[in-house]
Amino acid sequence: MLRTTKRVLIVGSLAAATLTGCYVVPVAPDGTPLHAAAVAVPMQPAPVYAAPVPPSPSVLQARLYPSNDIATRTGMLSGTVTNMMTGKGRFQLDYQGELLIGEATRVAGDDRSGVANAYGQRGTFMNCQYQMTTPYQGTGTCKVSTGALYQVHIGV
Repeated sequence: MLRTTKRVLIVGSLAAATLTGCYVVPVAPDGTPLHAAAVAVPMQPAPVYAAPVPPSPSVLQARLYPSNDIATRTGMLSGTVTNMMTGKGRFQLDYQGELLIGEATRVAGDDRSGVANAYGQRGTFMNCQYQMTTPYQGTGTCKVSTGALYQVHIGV
C-alpha cells in the first residue's frame, strides 16, 4: 500500500473512533430529551407588565383680569390651581392681602366644565365657572363677594 493511502486510512479510523462516542441530543428546557419527531418551537419571552402609575398633580397658573369698575380698583390677580387629576383641584389666590383657598371641581357628565370656590379668613369669598379647552388650559369668569368681576385664564 502506498504511504499516502495508509495515512488517510489511519486518520479516517482515528476520526471515526473519536466521533462514535459522542451524540448530540436535543433537550427541552426542563431537561427531558426531545425525540426526532418533535419540532423545536422558539421560546417567546414572557411579557413584562408594569404596575399602573397614577397621574401626578399638575400646578396651573390662574390669571384673573378685571371685568368691572370694582375689580379695576384691585387690578389683575394671579393664583394657582393644582389639578389632582381626579376631577378635583386646589384653588388659591391673594385678594387684597387676604389668602383665598378653596377647590375646583369638574361638573358631573362634562369633562371640560367646572366650578371653583375659594374663601378667606376675613370672610371674602370667590365663585368661578370655567371651561377647559385642553387638560392644561381654560377660561372662565369669577365673582368676588365684594362685587368684583373677573375673567380668568387658566394654564399656560
